Amino acid sequence: MAAERLTGVLLVGGASTRFGSPKALAELDGEPLAERAWRTLGEACDERIALGKSGELELPFEVVDDGSGVRAPIAGVVAGLAASTANLVVFLPVDCPLVTPDMLRSLAAACDGVDAAVPQTGPLPGAYRKTALPVLQRRLAAERLSLRESLAELETRTVELDERLLANVNTPADLERLARE
Repeated sequence: MAAERLTGVLLVGGASTRFGSPKALAELDGEPLAERAWRTLGEACDERIALGKSGELELPFEVVDDGSGVRAPIAGVVAGLAASTANLVVFLPVDCPLVTPDMLRSLAAACDGVDAAVPQTGPLPGAYRKTALPVLQRRLAAERLSLRESLAELETRTVELDERLLANVNTPADLERLARE
């Protein structure tokens, strides 16, 4: 049986308030974080979508507006699930520059028979099925914006991944630390 079709969604809609400038444009090893994540998704997925706030960032690929007035990961996950042509979607936040294609494929494989598969560190990066969409849409409409809390309403599997590769870049110091390591 052929592998299930997989859509990869790059989340670039964050406000970057702690970072001080758009994280998507910050560079690690001479490569902008957004381009690095886009490449990773391309190696792992059949289709890629970048989601954020339309017109905010100049990137070498199209950024589709997430259609939400809020800046919360749940808005990107809802928009990505709705836009995907596949039933299985992996989500990669732009601020997780060390995530590998193999990690994304592991999350997708673990999503077999459940609504979501997430690493031990939390809801993103993660793999979500379209079956999760009604719950997430309802929570977004009710302004219950915690994606982590949403997992309690979904059938979810946790995948143990290398925590060093799940490093999240929230500040310029975080990025400098990753560059040194």
